[in-house]
Amino acid sequence: MMSPAHVLVFGGTSDAVTLCRMLEQYRIRYTLSVATPAGLATVQSLTAPVIQGRLDAETMRTWILDHQVDCVIDAAHPYAQQLRETIVAASLKTGCPVIRYERPIPVDVAAHPLLIKAGSIADACDQITSAQQKILLTTGSKDLAQFCQRLNDKTVYVRVLPTTEVVAECESLGLSYAQIIAMKGPFSAAMNHALYDMIQPDVVITKESGQAGGFTEKVQPCLALGIPCIVIQRPPLRFVTHYVETLHDLDACEALFCAWQQKESFDEKSTVSD
Repeated sequence: MMSPAHVLVFGGTSDAVTLCRMLEQYRIRYTLSVATPAGLATVQSLTAPVIQGRLDAETMRTWILDHQVDCVIDAAHPYAQQLRETIVAASLKTGCPVIRYERPIPVDVAAHPLLIKAGSIADACDQITSAQQKILLTTGSKDLAQFCQRLNDKTVYVRVLPTTEVVAECESLGLSYAQIIAMKGPFSAAMNHALYDMIQPDVVITKESGQAGGFTEKVQPCLALGIPCIVIQRPPLRFVTHYVETLHDLDACEALFCAWQQKESFDEKSTVSD
């Protein structure tokens, strides 16, 4: 594709921040869209304009047209399926090309007997036995209500962001202060080990979040302490035919941005010589 004049990036993860810094490095104009206050806090070091809040497809379509966006980069969290659907819907209405960045999937996710794969939240909860009473969730607050409903006969500990809204949600779901671990990551393996050792859960539930999401640091202490770890796998890759490119590592992103810059420089020189 041609070198874009204005890129709209979606994502409030550490990967998205790295990707945006690359855009800055190659002097490519961009705007970043983040859905949550936590995402906004993650991207504070960036200098580009930031849209905060969830956009529906029509609002997104209008923004793309009004601000002459000619390329969208979907660098959202691997589990942000609703946002991905909205981006595709808006891009189809505008004809704006979409590039998807999908962080690498951790390898050997089921290479140990203590690691148990699950295809969904329901599947993860169904795999917990009656003898396993203390459950530690390291999946964030997004699906907390669903977990609490399905595990209402268990003692559920949750590690969530330390915001007023999130803690209030935990309380509204009936979780006591003793069950709420309000902390901001990233977390080292040593810190997770100490937390697991203190709580002594029968099971840890996590997501297949990749290295940027601290997946290895969450899993290794489970194996060291002999704690079963249920890993909710990523949703299947959808909308593949709607993307002009799907990139699976940040080096590939940098190579693309470099090519854009070189193409733009070549076009400028051609215009001058003409």
